[in-house]
Amino acid sequence: MNKVAERSLRNDQEERLRIQVAACVRLLHMQKILSYNGHVSTRLPGRDALMIHSLVESRAEVAPASLLVVDFDGRVLDGEEGVKPPSEVFIHSEIYRARPDVNAVAHVHSENALALTLVKGGKMHLMRCDSVRWRSGIPVHPDPSRIRTPEQGRELAATLGPHNAALMRAHGGLLVAETIPSVLAAAIQFEENARAQMLAATAGEIQPLTKLELDELSKSSPPEFMAHYASKIWKYYVQEGIAVGIIPESWKPELN
Repeated sequence: MNKVAERSLRNDQEERLRIQVAACVRLLHMQKILSYNGHVSTRLPGRDALMIHSLVESRAEVAPASLLVVDFDGRVLDGEEGVKPPSEVFIHSEIYRARPDVNAVAHVHSENALALTLVKGGKMHLMRCDSVRWRSGIPVHPDPSRIRTPEQGRELAATLGPHNAALMRAHGGLLVAETIPSVLAAAIQFEENARAQMLAATAGEIQPLTKLELDELSKSSPPEFMAHYASKIWKYYVQEGIAVGIIPESWKPELN
């Protein structure tokens, strides 16, 4: 492939990612998983850079053209002059540095997930079958501060370690995934699992999934199934977003 063709392919990939990120942010806002805070990013293929929405843009109105390209040191490489990324951009950049397997990151302020960090010894248990994605663990980051420096980002990345999710004490949640559709599915299922735990606790002593049950779920949920399931969830919410006017119909070809 010559350089012109490579550049054209990269531009096509980046345009598709722009639409996916904008759609993901709007859909998570629609689900009240993002509000005036929280953010979603994607790694740009072949570059030490990420794509993310700006600090001040309404999560309900994020558009592909308004997204910023930011390097792993937090410098804006592409975007409207003077527009800044979220103040917690180092959540994203330091995770991408530490985890080459991760291509999408969501920092959410889900109410039920956050509440689990506010009780003594609080943790998220694996309650629903979908939670098998997190069977390696959901650590709790002990620092409730906003992640404003590279050092804080590295500390959070260290807490996350090899896992696919973490809680942030009195702050929110962190989800990582292979793709934007997968991180949308993970963010929705994360809050569903937290809600299930909270509801179960009101009825009696909770009974999280056992190791044996998780072993069986893992056998029936290989990576190709998980990717298919995430795609199914993505398409469901994209179609709902289009139906209620959250997602423009013109974006649909790039979201399939």
